[in-house]
Amino acid sequence: MSLPPRTEEQPLLGPYDLGAGLRLRNRVVMAPMTRARADNPALAPTTLHSEYYRQRAGAGLIVSEGTWISPQAVGAVRVPGIYSQEQVRAWAAVTSAVHDEGGTVFAQLAHTGAASHPDFHQGHLPVAPSAVNPGGTVHTPNGPTHVITPRALSTHQIADVVEQYRSAAANARLAGFDGVELHAQRGYLIAQFLNPALNLRTDAYGGTVEGRARFLFEVLDAVTGVWGPHRVGVKFAPHQALGASHEVSPEILAVHEHVAARLSDYPLAYLHLMMTRRPNEKVTPAQRQESLRLFRPLYRGTLIANAGLDQESANAVIGEGLADLVSFAELFIGNPDLPTRFRHGLPLATGDRATFYQGGPDGYTDYPPAAPIRASPAAEVGPQPVPSQPQPRRTS
Repeated sequence: MSLPPRTEEQPLLGPYDLGAGLRLRNRVVMAPMTRARADNPALAPTTLHSEYYRQRAGAGLIVSEGTWISPQAVGAVRVPGIYSQEQVRAWAAVTSAVHDEGGTVFAQLAHTGAASHPDFHQGHLPVAPSAVNPGGTVHTPNGPTHVITPRALSTHQIADVVEQYRSAAANARLAGFDGVELHAQRGYLIAQFLNPALNLRTDAYGGTVEGRARFLFEVLDAVTGVWGPHRVGVKFAPHQALGASHEVSPEILAVHEHVAARLSDYPLAYLHLMMTRRPNEKVTPAQRQESLRLFRPLYRGTLIANAGLDQESANAVIGEGLADLVSFAELFIGNPDLPTRFRHGLPLATGDRATFYQGGPDGYTDYPPAAPIRASPAAEVGPQPVPSQPQPRRTS
């Protein structure tokens, strides 16, 4: 085994000043991941959530799983919200656990929009920019089912949703988060407004690039009014295909380019760039370069690169100045101490996909930290080979 890479040779492991008094211990970000562990009627985090996030507090920044801003926003089973006082108290225990380990954590604020189902809303239709069925399936309390045609929001109702975001942002402050991230990536409500195939409006919230982006910026103004802009991030996914096409939609890309350029006028915490073309699709090195070279000049603030990067490519994009931080999702599931493993060249465990959304502690809080490097007294320099990584115990 080669000697572990030194920190100075890994840009990923250097500290980073995020602004507004937040200095990150490294540039490794834990990306938001739905894990479906809020198994209670209140959709409140549990002691499992506190332990899960505590274990991963070595990340420079943790972004929480998407959290519902209101009952209307719900669109998946066992996902926590941040709209009730019970949820706020439960999240406060989570943020305290992260802070006790010296970590930094933002809450991701989410609204499912058309991707929800009446099963979540006492038979009422989910809301959307337009009455367009987005297609696909959703897992409801009654099992998996196809999504249906939603109801279009009126302009008055759009204002109500903006207020829901503002209230959720205020709740995140009460819960002790260090900031918030707006979920504006594919499939959810903000992204539906940005998508010309789902937003057929002819009023001020549609019809043009500026119109389709209006809802996002109204939400952003509401949330930054609570936090100040330096504690707010936005995550979006500009490289999307429409329908059966495998080509990136130029219309969707254009509105995201407009958004990125306008976001430079806000001194935000960051822009979180999701580079995948389709869900669960691998990003090629060429696609990664294309995406970062397009959006790096458009957005002048802190840029987080997301999706398809490993330790080597993450260090490369930071070293080349194409991104400031890199977020990892699946790698953080099986490797709660991911930055430590990067630092010392330790082997990476593989998460058990069968447990990603099953609920309970298995595959959630039972992944062990890496075995420590043990130096031999006879060794002149460096560590000795690391034993095989133990696999987590499975009880089901």
